[in-house]
Amino acid sequence: MSRWRDVTGGVAGSEYAARFEALARSGKDMHGEAAFCAALVPAGARVLDAGCGTGRVMIRLAELGYDCVGVDLDSSMLDVARAQAPELLWFEADLAEFDPARLGIAADFDLVVAAGNVLPLLAPGTEARVVDRLAATLAPGGLLVAGFGLDAAHLPVPPSTTLPEYDACCAAAGLTLVDRFATWDGAPYDDGGYAVSVHRLDA
Repeated sequence: MSRWRDVTGGVAGSEYAARFEALARSGKDMHGEAAFCAALVPAGARVLDAGCGTGRVMIRLAELGYDCVGVDLDSSMLDVARAQAPELLWFEADLAEFDPARLGIAADFDLVVAAGNVLPLLAPGTEARVVDRLAATLAPGGLLVAGFGLDAAHLPVPPSTTLPEYDACCAAAGLTLVDRFATWDGAPYDDGGYAVSVHRLDA
């Protein structure tokens, strides 16, 4: 079972969406991840939102002109996403077994984004498999962008994935580190408790 289900029981979609709506009403920018991704690939590019949740990042990217597909294991999160943007493609699937061909979609994404602590909340032991599956969905030269916490201050579960371990998973999947930041605003990485990593699929 994923650590996400351990934390939420798989029924937190409405509560999760309400929390972000409250943050938006308070004036907080809710689109940092989308803006980050939009700076990496041009409008019209194909984007896979892996662990899309309620769709906050993907819906914004679609508004900016990106061709988006979302996938998540939590049906309660996807219910919210589909209600907000029924015209977009949302799929319920385990990232460790994700195969676009089974869903009738092409595996040639220009960018895959995994925001919101996707990696640390996977089922234990599936991290390498998930990175491999995500890399397999990329077009040659495509980018995998993942932001996640590395310590207890940035995670709802005990830390489970270090950056060297994540980089090793990426290397095994044919991905090369391009850059790393401390925030989705692009602040330089400072060995802190949160990292946004950009890896490229070797052509």
